[in-house]
Amino acid sequence: MAIGQFKDVETGEINGLEELQKQLIAEEQNVVHEKDHDRSSDESGSIWMVLLCTFVAVCGSFEFGSCVGYSAPTQSAIREDLNLSLAEFSMFGSILTIGAMLGAVSSGRIADLIGRKGAMRLSAVFCIVGWLAVYFSKGALSLDIGRFSTGYGIGVFSYVVPVFFAEIAPKNLRGGLTTLNQLRRMRLMIVIGSSVAFLIGTIIPWKALALTGLVPCIFLLVGLCFIPESPRWLAKVGLSKEFQVALRKLRGKGADITQEAAEIQIYVKTLQTLLRTTILDLLQQKYHRSVIIGVALMVFQQFGGINGISFYASETFASAVKYNRYS
Repeated sequence: MAIGQFKDVETGEINGLEELQKQLIAEEQNVVHEKDHDRSSDESGSIWMVLLCTFVAVCGSFEFGSCVGYSAPTQSAIREDLNLSLAEFSMFGSILTIGAMLGAVSSGRIADLIGRKGAMRLSAVFCIVGWLAVYFSKGALSLDIGRFSTGYGIGVFSYVVPVFFAEIAPKNLRGGLTTLNQLRRMRLMIVIGSSVAFLIGTIIPWKALALTGLVPCIFLLVGLCFIPESPRWLAKVGLSKEFQVALRKLRGKGADITQEAAEIQIYVKTLQTLLRTTILDLLQQKYHRSVIIGVALMVFQQFGGINGISFYASETFASAVKYNRYS
């Protein structure tokens, strides 16, 4: 049969060589198509895992908004039930910011010590303890302790959530996802959390509203069981096996993670070779301009009074209505 085909090729009756080339080209195209399909499947799996991580971490941002918006619709009810003075309730509302400040200051050390997921778990625990303290409160002290605890939790959230996003995102999506997270965390999710707390607070009692603050924490604690730890943190603490597993889970089972793993290892080794810095290094003259600008932006942002409006919006608007009515 092969001899017959060879003769046909010589006589030009059947172009067997061209048919063979067509078969080889078709097979090659099938192989390329299968590789592209596998690559797209891996990328799809990677994106879905990143989206799951995003949803879980954003629960911390929603919790931030819930804590901020809790005091506004509950002011009159809490003062009446617990016989609080205006000064005592003002302390209850504003002590959240003190807890958040301390949480933000200590969040970096916590995230480096117990990991990004560990820091989010700790934040959720502080928020849960705080909400339960508010729910079982019989006086101003327990209210303040609970409010301070939730403030500390959201202070840690404010640091660890964007860091977690930046460290798990694929290289080609890292900038976009981190930017979207900042917009979502600072604007959308906090506003939604505050709005939901305010709206629900006009319908249900203040103790029941405190229990609704547990919902984002529960979602976050459950969701953390299904997402990997930050590969960069795992590499930083020397957990090589866990680092490979986490990175492969994020990028897909069939993805080639060799190059990214090598880049992360180089990055970690570079960090280890840098000189250890302290907060006193910021006092050097070459940093004065940057530090002053950075601190001034945060200070003047707070001087705008947005926290006061958020914490006491209900009574502020009620007082404005009364003033306009009698003026």
